[in-house]
Amino acid sequence: MNPAATPVPGGPRPASPAAGSQDGPSTTVRIRPDIAALPAYVPGARPDAAAAQIAKLSSNELPYPPQDAVVEAITRAATGVNRYPEMTGESLAQALARRWGVEADQVVVGNGSVALIQHLLDAVCEPGDEVVIPWRSFEAYPICVAVAGARAVRVPLTPDARHDVSAMLAAITPRTRVVMACTPNNPTGTILTAEELAELVTGVPRDVVVLIDEAYLDFVTDPRAGDALTLLAGAPNLVVSRTFSKAHALAGMRVGYLICEPGLAAAIRSVATPFGVNLPAQAAATAALGQGELARTAERSAAVAAERDRVVEALRTQGWQVPEAQGNFFWLGVGEQTMALADHFRGAGILVRPFAGEGVRVSVGTTSDNERVLAAAAAWRAEH
Repeated sequence: MNPAATPVPGGPRPASPAAGSQDGPSTTVRIRPDIAALPAYVPGARPDAAAAQIAKLSSNELPYPPQDAVVEAITRAATGVNRYPEMTGESLAQALARRWGVEADQVVVGNGSVALIQHLLDAVCEPGDEVVIPWRSFEAYPICVAVAGARAVRVPLTPDARHDVSAMLAAITPRTRVVMACTPNNPTGTILTAEELAELVTGVPRDVVVLIDEAYLDFVTDPRAGDALTLLAGAPNLVVSRTFSKAHALAGMRVGYLICEPGLAAAIRSVATPFGVNLPAQAAATAALGQGELARTAERSAAVAAERDRVVEALRTQGWQVPEAQGNFFWLGVGEQTMALADHFRGAGILVRPFAGEGVRVSVGTTSDNERVLAAAAAWRAEH
């Protein structure tokens, strides 16, 4: 050992790098090596405060504001924030149970889907366990897996950017604790059909969790698509993840939920942060479940899906290769040209989400935003 690196009894230890970057600030506190090595989660780019006429299509947000009844519920709740909210969001869980025809003890609400996925992994994984994930998929998955002390087993997507269900099942070993899927897949937009979803759920051993992330299900129009809730009664190891962030226009409130069998739900709650969903957020989500609000959400989702299909068809006409898109976004798999394409869009006043070396994800915005995307895409094609 290098004597200079030998800790002095009672003295400071060598500095540990901060998580997410080898170039980040260091600390004298000993950080878990797997945490220090974590990749940083990269959010969608935000426009500068002084920027005007910027189309923010980088985070898969709904291009519409929250509905009036939801804003009113937030406003009312804000007057009571000197008090704690319900610790586990019992009233919201009951409303969701009524909405989906399950029991309230099957519903776990939390501070967004990512937090709930983390809680699930914390509840079932031990150091050295494995979690099978499709890749490329939602970038938070491998981060959550590492935080839980497990190892992500990445199964490549098929050439048409879809889940390879057979390969995912083949990747299961005695150390596997969770198999995760995302449908529609973020960022490629592809779905699991009902047949593929059933094959995946039935193919996983009953002592291994199957997590199906359906954050974008509201935008699906393909009749072949599966719905994980229809499989819940026959699969005690199935966990369905959904959110209020996308179709309900509540990304800033951070409310997600899991539905699963009661015993597993109780275990997830036991590791969750107490009072994890704040008071205005609980009120907003509950208001979003009103009959009129649900009908309006369905109308908005259908409008976004129609606009998505229009834009994708126009892009294909321009010569772009775009996988089937069933979320509120689409994928341009341009490989090594990714960062250059993202810079090109930025130069046209459009913020997108690049995944270096792989492709660019573009959210569906307003009609005028989308027209700007098509114009910028056409200009790129003309130059390349």
